[in-house]
Amino acid sequence: MGMTRYIRVRTGLLGLVGGSFLLTGCMGPTYGTGKTAGEQLVEDVGNAVMIRPDNKEAKNIRYQPRGGLVVPKDQTALTTPQQSVAGKDNPQWIESPEDMRERLRAEADDKRDDINYRSPLASQGTTNRKLSASEQTAAYREARRLQMGAYADKRRFLSDPPTDYRRLPEEAQADLGEPEKVKERRRKKEAKAAKQSGSSWWPF
Repeated sequence: MGMTRYIRVRTGLLGLVGGSFLLTGCMGPTYGTGKTAGEQLVEDVGNAVMIRPDNKEAKNIRYQPRGGLVVPKDQTALTTPQQSVAGKDNPQWIESPEDMRERLRAEADDKRDDINYRSPLASQGTTNRKLSASEQTAAYREARRLQMGAYADKRRFLSDPPTDYRRLPEEAQADLGEPEKVKERRRKKEAKAAKQSGSSWWPF
């Protein structure tokens, strides 16, 4: 049984070597290794298939353990490690807008009974002057116009299309047609005149 297996192994090795010679062909370039492609292939296949005996020398290698830490005699002379400055505990840490808003809201809730306290959130982007009725109306209309996107002077949001796409062509600006208010007023007037002309004292 052992002899048959040995013959099969040798036959398989010879077949691999012969096949490698057929595939690689004649002498080829060495690619800087000093060996042809065929020789390198045969050597690699032989190393992969060949069963080598155990290397006894590798078992006799003695590995030395790693040395321990070197600790100084006077441990009190060591300096304290510096604390990380990249944290919210640092007084010079820049406060984010979200944290500032939450802090101001909590401060406003705590001082809601103080009549002299004025929250900075209430005066953001505004002045302390009280607006008149006309100014409040103009501010409301401007905010409503911005909300509806009825502006074409510049882009205010990333979702706005380019200003060139929002401009009307010259032929459309030249003739805007009859305004809708005028059309509606004219239709109502014509309907009222037609109703008055067709009325009589007999209701049926």
